[in-house]
Amino acid sequence: MKNKVKLTEYIKGSRIQCVLAPLFKMAEATLELFVPLVIASLIDTGIANGDKSFILKRCALLVLLGTAGLAFSITAQYFAASAAVGFVRRLRHSLFEKISRLSFDKLDSAGTSTLITRMTSDTDSIQNGINLGLRLLLRSPFVVFGAMIMAFTVDANAAITFVIIIPALSVVVFGIMLICIPLNKKVRSALDKVLCTAKESLTGARVIRAFGKEKEQTEEFENRNSALTSIQEHTGRISALLNPLNCVIINIGIAALIYKGAVRVDSGLISTGAVVALYNYMSQILVELIKLANLIITITKSAACASRVRDVLSLEDEEEPEIFDPDENAPVVEFRNVSFAYGGSAENSLEEISFKAFKGETIGIIGSTGSGKTTLINLIPAFYKASSGSVLFKGMDVSGISKEKLRSLIAVVPQKAMLFKGSIRKNLLWGSENASDEEIYSALEAAQAKNFVLEKGGIDSEVEQNGRNFSGGQKQRLTVARALIKKADVLIFDDSSSALDYATDAAMRKAINEKYPETVRFIVSQRTSSIMHADKIIVLEDGKASVGTHDELMKSSEVYREIHLSQFDEEVAE
Repeated sequence: MKNKVKLTEYIKGSRIQCVLAPLFKMAEATLELFVPLVIASLIDTGIANGDKSFILKRCALLVLLGTAGLAFSITAQYFAASAAVGFVRRLRHSLFEKISRLSFDKLDSAGTSTLITRMTSDTDSIQNGINLGLRLLLRSPFVVFGAMIMAFTVDANAAITFVIIIPALSVVVFGIMLICIPLNKKVRSALDKVLCTAKESLTGARVIRAFGKEKEQTEEFENRNSALTSIQEHTGRISALLNPLNCVIINIGIAALIYKGAVRVDSGLISTGAVVALYNYMSQILVELIKLANLIITITKSAACASRVRDVLSLEDEEEPEIFDPDENAPVVEFRNVSFAYGGSAENSLEEISFKAFKGETIGIIGSTGSGKTTLINLIPAFYKASSGSVLFKGMDVSGISKEKLRSLIAVVPQKAMLFKGSIRKNLLWGSENASDEEIYSALEAAQAKNFVLEKGGIDSEVEQNGRNFSGGQKQRLTVARALIKKADVLIFDDSSSALDYATDAAMRKAINEKYPETVRFIVSQRTSSIMHADKIIVLEDGKASVGTHDELMKSSEVYREIHLSQFDEEVAE
């Protein structure tokens, strides 16, 4: 069950601005409502009597009202912008924090592209909605109803036109708003699909070109883009009806008002200035309703975006246990009849896996592509939760250990080497914030990275985004060093030496074994040379495992024997 999250909580810290912005806008609107009365008196008294002094005074009053209104408007804009930016800043921070805590299965189900969209364009839309809402949501209705009331003070009989026009306009505005809210949600969903296709095409550009699939990817993007365009056009056509319909209704009202006013002026019941004032009030209503119509469109988009953001914030957090009572005599890692299936998959990726890893042991993991090697090691730090069976860490089920505590005792070198913009030192200190230079260089030496780091100017030399200024092998060795600095109880190498030659790989494994003899080492590799001397080797095939030493598996596992013989001559292998 999802936790209900209210976005209004993020108003805290901007409450004063949220009050002052509409108040200053209401002050501006109040001054605007007096303008037609000033003009009416200017016509009926000043112009009718030729009183130049009176005309100048009324013109000065109009300038004063305009200047004061401008000052109120600028102040309201400042407070509204401040409140909107502050709200979205806090919302983005909370959203990013929430996403960073999501489990891997929830990240997989949500999708990277949609999460990025919700954190960027969706929050931008919310910001625009808040900004406009604070300035116009109260001002426009206030001016509309204020103009109607002021019209009754001028001439009640002629002002009946306002009573007929305003409800008709309200039906149009709110009717179109209710239609557009679900349509805007569909627009955001279609946008997610377009961004997902674009992301896949950019990240997989080399693969697409290598297999000549540019045409197919372009067609898929065009189809999704066309679907987005179609939904946007449909929504836009409905939204576009607001202003024309409002203008038609208002102009009908203006025509009726002028006709009735002319008849009453001719009968001597009202003055010419009164008719002009009534016309000005009707014009004010027209302008404000056009603003309100545009505001409604913006708010419906913002409401759809807010719903999407709220869905992410409402994702349930996993409960974090606080007790950690390890059994130092138990295996460091143990799998007991573990099976696992990814969300939405009908078949298990792993089936009934059982093994034990004791302190100081090296566990090799090998198998064909898609056999479940990475899936298996992702269960150790609880990136995913086993579908059945138990994954134990020092005698405790990993689901019963705080994720922060568990992962502080495990170091992972991922399959894809990832470096962040900054310096080599900054990247390596991810492993241990308080590591000394001596510890850093010791880890670099074990990872066979010390020489090229010194050639580049030392650990304070620059690392470009994604480590673009390093080769694949150099990046892998730096990520290994980052893991070694952590001095964890468990080291997991997920095919992290694929870009290294045999000699460098062997030297690195030997140095790690010598410097970290108490650590349990899991080595995922496609090379049997990297794991053949391991204490245990896990051979995966279609999610099922065979466990043994190199010699045992050469006799009992056809899969392992075939992999080994494909890399070595049979005489050498024996």
